[in-house]
Amino acid sequence: MFLNDDFLLSTDWAKKLFHDHAAQMPIIDYHCHLDPQEIYENQSFTSITEAWLKGDHYKWRLMRACGIPESHITGDASDYEKFLAWCQTVPKTIGNPLYTWTHLELKRFFGIDLAVNEETAKTIWEQANKKITGTSFKRREMIKNANVKVICTTDDPTDDLSFHQLLAEEEQAFKVLPSFRPDKALNIDQKDFSTWIKQLAESTGSDISTYEELIAALGSRIDYFHSLGGRLSDHALDILRYKEADTTTLETIFQKACQGQALSLEEIDAYRTETLIRLIHFYHQYDWTMQLHIHAYRNCNQPMFDQLGPDTGYDGINDLSITIPLQKLLNRAESTNQLPKTILYSLNPNDYPALTALIGCFQKDIKGKMQLGSGWWYNDTRDGMRQQLTQFANGSVLHNFVGMLTDSRSFLSYTRHEYFRRVLCEFIGEIVERGEAPEDEALLGELVEAISYTNAEAYFKF
Repeated sequence: MFLNDDFLLSTDWAKKLFHDHAAQMPIIDYHCHLDPQEIYENQSFTSITEAWLKGDHYKWRLMRACGIPESHITGDASDYEKFLAWCQTVPKTIGNPLYTWTHLELKRFFGIDLAVNEETAKTIWEQANKKITGTSFKRREMIKNANVKVICTTDDPTDDLSFHQLLAEEEQAFKVLPSFRPDKALNIDQKDFSTWIKQLAESTGSDISTYEELIAALGSRIDYFHSLGGRLSDHALDILRYKEADTTTLETIFQKACQGQALSLEEIDAYRTETLIRLIHFYHQYDWTMQLHIHAYRNCNQPMFDQLGPDTGYDGINDLSITIPLQKLLNRAESTNQLPKTILYSLNPNDYPALTALIGCFQKDIKGKMQLGSGWWYNDTRDGMRQQLTQFANGSVLHNFVGMLTDSRSFLSYTRHEYFRRVLCEFIGEIVERGEAPEDEALLGELVEAISYTNAEAYFKF
């Protein structure tokens, strides 16, 4: 039963829809954190530890919860010691999606069908490492073998995108496209803001001494990203507040920040609001899709942040009110007919009803223009996926959903698309079994294929 061909597929219709429709669809991974340099250089991994555990803070959190010392998670323990520590952890994680994902990754990529535990660790280590140094386990081959057609990386406006250029010239089997992530342009309260402005000036070859020159520079970089196939932006809006300001006020705020002067909360909010509005106008101009990732509560453990830095497993979920500031932001853009296609993600699933209701207020002209984003991060579970699917279906048009993404730093994470597609087919199969949808394979199969692949292909226009 465990991970057999029909796992998660609890009805005959779920099985039919997955095996005959979802499983055969290619993958568009429109939001991830893979390094384009790694993809281009196409090296083999040094061991399964590098492929399986490096940078994977999902696994790190579970290891810490099981009392594994930090030396065997992010520290100086050997690759085998870290691998063994994870194998000791896995049997305790039944009920967590990582238990399934771990075994699915082994089975799909390595052909290893063993339960992961301390006793099997040495065998798995030896079998996996024999394969992982081979040609078929180079980065690009893993992408091809997973049937991935498009990868959208996450890139700072100052990135030169040289590896995207090289991949566009050399790689024919799949596309690696940049996504515009201007968090550092908005985070005017950070101590490295003025340093980043200098980096942006260098990347554009122009002086940035005024606020309007900053906006022009950001527009120039958006144009550059677009020339290399970029069609999405992404924002981490951990806290969302709305405050309008005129250009004179914005210039004053910008100058204060560049001189290292302290800013008030009102000044920070005004700068972030108005700069985001100007970026939104660019996104609409270029027919991009804007992604807003809302309500992460980052770096909760200050001592560990000081020791390890960001993105190491110490982020939580925020629970502030977002409806009013988000409505004002979207309405401001819509008032000048400059609201782009938008995907709203929240790390707090309690936000789903409000977000779903709000996106319905701004649908216009384009099929599925406004989207409730897939279950993200802590919601990247069977329950979280089903909750998002239920909310999307109840409050919008499920057929329009652009589907799953990995949001991952791992080349093994494409099994999450399979996991999602199984959950999707389970969800739709249950609707049919309850008599709420007809037993019409043409109708249901097209729905599954749309959410798995074809919607994203049409929506993003890669």
